[in-house]
Amino acid sequence: MVLDEIQKLPVLLDEVHRLVEARGIRFILTGSSARKLRRGGVNLLGGRAVTRTLHPFIYRELGAEFSLVKALDRGLIPAIYFSDDPRDDLRAYAGNYLKEEIAAEALTRNVPAFSRFLEIAALCNGTMLNFSQVASDAQVPMSTVREYFHILEDTLLARMLPAWTRTAKRKAIATAKYYFFDVGVARHLQHRRGLSARSPEFGEAFETYMFHEIASWIDYNEPVPLAYWRSTSNFEVDFVLGDQTAIEVKAKSPVAERDLRGLRALHEEGLLKHHVMVCLETRPRRVDGIEILPWKDFLDRLWEGEFAS
Repeated sequence: MVLDEIQKLPVLLDEVHRLVEARGIRFILTGSSARKLRRGGVNLLGGRAVTRTLHPFIYRELGAEFSLVKALDRGLIPAIYFSDDPRDDLRAYAGNYLKEEIAAEALTRNVPAFSRFLEIAALCNGTMLNFSQVASDAQVPMSTVREYFHILEDTLLARMLPAWTRTAKRKAIATAKYYFFDVGVARHLQHRRGLSARSPEFGEAFETYMFHEIASWIDYNEPVPLAYWRSTSNFEVDFVLGDQTAIEVKAKSPVAERDLRGLRALHEEGLLKHHVMVCLETRPRRVDGIEILPWKDFLDRLWEGEFAS
């Protein structure tokens, strides 16, 4: 039996529990927010339920239907990826769900303030968070901003990326980042449309898309930690996967020597097994222990599980 949006009527969980115990019925319970369930003191079926997170499309699911530019521009929510009018559909999604649905669940009563915050949070996508600056721009208290970011996490709209701080030679920054769950939604909230190759916007979208693929692999395969690394001396690597692999993402071809600075700095630490540059080059190559991989090659190897061991 399948029950959709279970968080809207959490009292049903008691009946689900009874039917599981008394009649052995198997349920699939879907929902877009665990916040009301966790805070409402309801029956969470402890020990009887397995939690899974479902993501927008990944490269492997689309196969020949996948277009990198299309994915970066409109995102990978199925209905929007295949839409004849993705702009209107994104506008409806952002208006009807991201704002009104969250308000309807009583997650926040101040919809205008949350709407301002949402657009500012989207502009912070993939960057180190400055809660004070976001609070100032959104015109809400800093405590409210922290609560709003928790709402984004609980409703699966954004995911926190913690800092990786194990380096000894270079002191690491401990500030977290957030990424939106879909690059198209993030770009719509940023009021951006159209992508030019080699532009900063293209690079930001490419990085967010790679985060999506890595986060999806983790949720579908193996619960390993994911973080990013930045030193106080401004060396940075976009992702550290499973304490095994450093991953830098650059939407460019060819990759220049300066693009390898962060990976070289981590390589010198001798803490990780793999050091990978994901880029738009067409052939894989290796430079001083760093693998420079075309993005398709990286995704193939990621989904084969090569970078978590």
